[in-house]
Amino acid sequence: MKKITSALIALYQKFSATREPRCKYYPSCSNYAITAINRYGLKGVVMALWRLVRCNPWSHGGVDYVDADIDSADAKNKLNNQRNTQVSSVKEMEGVR
Repeated sequence: MKKITSALIALYQKFSATREPRCKYYPSCSNYAITAINRYGLKGVVMALWRLVRCNPWSHGGVDYVDADIDSADAKNKLNNQRNTQVSSVKEMEGVR
């Protein structure tokens, strides 16, 4: 089911790529839907539908990640910094041997 839904959304994205982008949100609603469905399954479908309901002429839009603590640039930078710290710690320990 996830693969079928993701394939349909990818087909929509290819079609919409020929048109001018109009999405008020980042990431776009279709990218949000793919991420939500792949992570949460049926709950992700509900999340994507709720996002579509919120996308209307009166909304302000903005940044709306599926999981801000995972997807945001700040969270990714923090994770990368933690990995780099761990790698440098391992290298220091290897030098001690």
